[in-house]
Amino acid sequence: MSVLSLPAPARRLRIGGFEPTWLLWIGIIAVLLFLVVSPFVYLVITSFQSEKTGAFTFANYAAAYGRARYIEALVNSLELGVLAAGLAGLLAIPLAWGVARTNMPGRGLVRMLVLATFITPPYTGAVAWILLAGPNAGWLNRLYVFATGAEAGPFNIYSFTGLVLVVALYSFPYIFIFTTAALELVSSEMEDAANILGAGTWRTMRRVTLPLALPAILGGLIICFLEAIALFGSPALIAIPARFNVVTTQLFQFFSNPVRVEVAAAYAMPLLGITVLLILVQRLMTHRKGFVALTGKGGERRPIDLGVWRWAMFGYAMLVATLSVFLPYLFLLQASFAKAWGRGFGFDNISFQNFHFILFEHATAGRSVLNSFMFGAAAATATVIITLCIAYIVTRRLVPFGGILGFLCMAPFVIPGIVLAIGFYAAYAPPPLALYGTATILILAFTTRFLPIGYVNASAAMRSLNPEMEEAVRVLGGSRFTALRRVVAPLLKRNLIGAWLLIFIPATRELSAAIFLYGPGTKVASVMIFDMSEEGNLEYLAALALMLQVVTLPLLYLGQRVIGRDFMLRRSAT
Repeated sequence: MSVLSLPAPARRLRIGGFEPTWLLWIGIIAVLLFLVVSPFVYLVITSFQSEKTGAFTFANYAAAYGRARYIEALVNSLELGVLAAGLAGLLAIPLAWGVARTNMPGRGLVRMLVLATFITPPYTGAVAWILLAGPNAGWLNRLYVFATGAEAGPFNIYSFTGLVLVVALYSFPYIFIFTTAALELVSSEMEDAANILGAGTWRTMRRVTLPLALPAILGGLIICFLEAIALFGSPALIAIPARFNVVTTQLFQFFSNPVRVEVAAAYAMPLLGITVLLILVQRLMTHRKGFVALTGKGGERRPIDLGVWRWAMFGYAMLVATLSVFLPYLFLLQASFAKAWGRGFGFDNISFQNFHFILFEHATAGRSVLNSFMFGAAAATATVIITLCIAYIVTRRLVPFGGILGFLCMAPFVIPGIVLAIGFYAAYAPPPLALYGTATILILAFTTRFLPIGYVNASAAMRSLNPEMEEAVRVLGGSRFTALRRVVAPLLKRNLIGAWLLIFIPATRELSAAIFLYGPGTKVASVMIFDMSEEGNLEYLAALALMLQVVTLPLLYLGQRVIGRDFMLRRSAT
């Protein structure tokens, strides 16, 4: 929009030199404090508060860590994080090297398959692997029995090993993103020097290329570790039936009748502390940029010729894709269209009844899908508006404490979703607000959860925009709000659409926060999937999970058209 097309300026209302637009900035800042600071403060206060009298006490911490099984759950989470991150690294690092540095065929296909893994909710992957490796009835066990004549198959997804596998399979894209981004910055000159000195391709990769990317690799491993210990969906579907707990499932049990929110708040503190500490370490590693090879001239990056080994590399990539995408989606698809998933792929077993039941017959399933989309859309819209205004305040230096506002927008990144939900419960479930179980508290929680995504995108976009056009609006008599609404927002619409999609897609699948805050009329699809898993309705569950995935596809296509190819992977690596 041209500045000259703005309406003739009316005189801006000023009271003692005060511009009314400041009321908007004050309101936005108040909303940010309400969303981020208040729940965290209430979480800390509640952890030291007596349930009966409200007096200061350490009894909640004694109750939270006074039983061996509670300590065991914490140890299990730490072991899960270490093992899942290690396995994810083994899956991701060779893939990243093959895609970024070699002439492996199908590199674009591999990126697309990693994206497919990235957009698969971990609990959907867990459901698919229950179909694949459930004891006795799982398809891998049945195929093993058929092929060998054994009495039972060797696979059991309901185990600690099974949980590690599932978490790693749907966390490795984080390491892939970090490692690929780093390797694409490394000049081939370093590798050429190693080759001249007699090092072969594999030794050069181990001794030169990967060490240059080590800070990024370690950063990705830390993010993967944090993702593993903060997950609720996969552990709930696998660990609870296997009769062992991790921190997130133990927190969920503290919310069973009777609800012990004070003990839950105390029990969540180590998870929050570990997350904050490791995020700081990860930031220090990746901000060092030690993986960038600097030279006096422009670095050239040539694909490494693997010869016949390029097909072995491609085979490895397809193996990883088979475990994370092909097999899970094949049997998820089979179960969703099956009258009984255990009867196999026969035409007499195909039916659309599962989808019809979900959409039109089940008392709450159809409504849960609608709730997911409505709450996700509302949260995405609110997040984009809030973060655009905060990014405008910070980049244009309208207040002296802008850096603090930016920090608050990024703070939810270090707060696990399940801890954030407990904070919201402690802050806004009791009177006078009494928001527990309402759509409002879910939308507020989702908005807070995804503030970092919105702020990263809005801040980057604002820094790329020259402020001269806004000043022209001011010269013509418009307020800063007019400049933001009529100039800034239209110019950044592509960025804002991309940010909206990046928030909406995960918000429709959010489980960690929703499981603690939903009510009878506000159940979302992710919670419905969890409920169906407890009831053993795998056909209905598969249909509902597949519906959520199918709805994502046109949104991804829109994002790629508006923002560019692989917009989720590239922007999530920011």
